[in-house]
Amino acid sequence: MQFQFNTDSSIEGNEDLAASAEETVTSALGHLCDRLSRVEVHLVDANGAKGGADDIHCTIEARPEGLRPQTVTHADADIPAALRGGGKKIRALLESEFGKLSRR
Repeated sequence: MQFQFNTDSSIEGNEDLAASAEETVTSALGHLCDRLSRVEVHLVDANGAKGGADDIHCTIEARPEGLRPQTVTHADADIPAALRGGGKKIRALLESEFGKLSRR
């Protein structure tokens, strides 16, 4: 599985943050990683330097092999919380999609 990490200009996207994001998201996905060709994570600070509640937006796009890409967005107060919330949402979405396929 290929992992891509992107940030906006308000968030410093260094190697440590990219590694942390990859670890958080892939651990949330668990066994589903084997069924994905690529995962893209985008972090955006909606308010920039102003701050505020739930201003970090995490968008995760997962590309399951043989299916259309699936995307979720989660907003939270800080980067780790946004990554965890986005990871939980994408796992739930993918489990639902794979569950539908197994019932066919």
